[in-house]
Amino acid sequence: MRFSSFAAIDWSGAAGERHHGIAVALCGADGAAPQLVRPGHRWSRREVLDWLLKDLPADCLVGLDLGISLAFADRGAFFPGWARSPPDARALWSLVEEICAGDPHLSAGSFVDHPEAAQRFRRHGGRECAQFGANGQRGGRGRFRLTEVEQERQGCKPTSNFNLVGASQVGKSSLTGMRVLHRLAGKLPVWPIDPLPERGPVVTEIYTALAAIAAGRRAGRAKVRSHEDLNLALAALNSDPVTGTGPIDDHRSDALLTAAWLRTAAHRPELWRPTAMTPEIARTEGWTFGVP
Repeated sequence: MRFSSFAAIDWSGAAGERHHGIAVALCGADGAAPQLVRPGHRWSRREVLDWLLKDLPADCLVGLDLGISLAFADRGAFFPGWARSPPDARALWSLVEEICAGDPHLSAGSFVDHPEAAQRFRRHGGRECAQFGANGQRGGRGRFRLTEVEQERQGCKPTSNFNLVGASQVGKSSLTGMRVLHRLAGKLPVWPIDPLPERGPVVTEIYTALAAIAAGRRAGRAKVRSHEDLNLALAALNSDPVTGTGPIDDHRSDALLTAAWLRTAAHRPELWRPTAMTPEIARTEGWTFGVP
C-alpha cells in the first residue's frame, strides 16, 4: 500500500460561495471508519482548494467527484471548429480559467455563456446547443469520454460532461473543478494527466456510483440516505461503522463511502493501468479511477 490516507470530495458546481453539496471525507489505511472533515461546515470551492494545498495529509489519495476533462477522442478535439480548441486537458483547464477569470467563487458561468462554447453544452431554457450531440448535431445524450463508455459497461449510467441540465448534470461541477485543477499545477499531481509518483499525495477523478456498486448496491440505487444503509455498505468494504442513526444526506454519505472504497481499491494495479487508456487518452480526456 503506497498511500496512508484516502479522501473523497463530493463536489458542487452550483452558483454562490458556499455549498451544501460539497462534502469532504477522510480515512486512514487501518480500516477505521471514515470521518467527515469539518463536519457541519458549509464549504466553498476555494476552501477545498486551500485544504488540498495546505492541510492534505502526506501520501493521501484524493478522489474528486467531477469530470477532469471533456470528450476529445470521439471527434479529435474538445471543440471541433473552434480555433481555440485546446490540445490537451491542462490547456483546457487554462482556457476555462482564462475565460472565467472574472467569475466569483471559482464558478464557470462565463465559459458556458461564451459564444463558441455555448453551442456545445445543453443548457436550461432550451438555449442554443447546436453541437451538443455525439455527431456534432443537436439532441441525444451528448458526447462521452472513453472512460464513461467503459463505466456503462460496468453497469453505471454516466451523464455527458457537456450536459448542464437536470439533477444528474455534471457539466457545471466539471468546469468549476477545472478551475481548481488549474491551480494545482506543479503542486499536486492529477492522475492520469500526470504520471503516478512514487510518493506524496495524488488527486484522481472518482465516480461515487462505483464505490456503491463495490459495496453491493445496484447502480440504480447507488445513493445512500440513512446511517444504517451507510454502515451496511461500509461493512461490505471491511470498514468500521460511522456513528449516528437515521437520515444522512447523500453528499456526505457519498464522500464517506467513497473514501472507504478508495482504501480498498488503491492497491489494485489494474486500476492504475486501465486496458483502454492510451497515453493520448490520459493526456486529453483523463480517466476515472476505478474503471479497469
